Amino acid sequence: MSGDLTSPAAVQLCYKNLNGSCVKTSYSSGPRLLLYAVFGFGAVLAVFGNLLVMTSILHFKQLRSPANSLIASLACADFLVGATVMPFSMVMSVESCWYFGVSYCKFHSCFEGSFCCASIYHLCFISIDRYMAVTVPLIYPTRLTASASATCIAFSWLLSITYSFSLLYTGANEAGLEELVSALTCVGGCQIAVNQSWVLVNFLIFLIPTLVMITVYSKIFLIAKKQARKIESLSNKTAKSSDSHKDRVAKRERKAAQTLGIAVVAFFISQLPYFIDSIVDAFLGFITPPRVYEILVWIAYYNSAMNPLIYAFFYPWFRKAIKLIVTGKILSDNSSSINLFPE
Repeated sequence: MSGDLTSPAAVQLCYKNLNGSCVKTSYSSGPRLLLYAVFGFGAVLAVFGNLLVMTSILHFKQLRSPANSLIASLACADFLVGATVMPFSMVMSVESCWYFGVSYCKFHSCFEGSFCCASIYHLCFISIDRYMAVTVPLIYPTRLTASASATCIAFSWLLSITYSFSLLYTGANEAGLEELVSALTCVGGCQIAVNQSWVLVNFLIFLIPTLVMITVYSKIFLIAKKQARKIESLSNKTAKSSDSHKDRVAKRERKAAQTLGIAVVAFFISQLPYFIDSIVDAFLGFITPPRVYEILVWIAYYNSAMNPLIYAFFYPWFRKAIKLIVTGKILSDNSSSINLFPE
């Protein structure tokens, strides 16, 4: 009896009757369905939530600004995570097997790295944009022009894609790990090993823009607090009336900075555990249990679904835009001219 339980025939394989197949360690039916539901919900939310953000900004004239172009491009990165990364990772995480071919395994890893890196740089440029909007509102429109926004977007995408694809397709990430890679290689597997040097580079790519964002938003919140105090200290009603429009604009810029600051904090919290674990693994011999690693990866993935929820919670204009899109009013004549910022 005990011999039968430990016999090779009891072992599940990703590809039955195929030499070199990876061992399959999938969940039982209950947890399996639950995980598909949780992971699938995240993918759907990332796809449709970010699609709503992009549609809103591209359709409504009032939202077509250089600053919002950066937000739309960030939403595009998150949309692509939901469309090209999360569905395939979902199957891999639940079934413990990769059924989508060797070629797409590497593409999948490149997409994962590219879109994460693009998100970091977009958020960094957005934080600098918010800083200028709050600190130098009079000359801000001349600083972030359409061409400047396009340059930031192009830089974010080109650098991210070039770095990720070059790293993985040259094999630089596996230098010194040949024995480990050989041991991990099997039919139905999709493990990408990254050596210590490139893990540190990846961490710096994450850490440096994040420190810039934290510094910038700290300054923004201090300035916003001072501005709020000045507005509250105004006792002359005439002065309040004459400056009412300017105050509303300033309040809107501060609210936008605060909302995007929350998005930055959410990104930092969701991504930091994964990057720290990558360093620990690289220097301590890849000791992280597979289940723990999967949890960290999916926490990072779920960040792509978080931004639309943050916008919906804090931006009245986004809630109004969603309502117009969902009800089909976006298809009516002149819908692009609808005012989303009622005074």
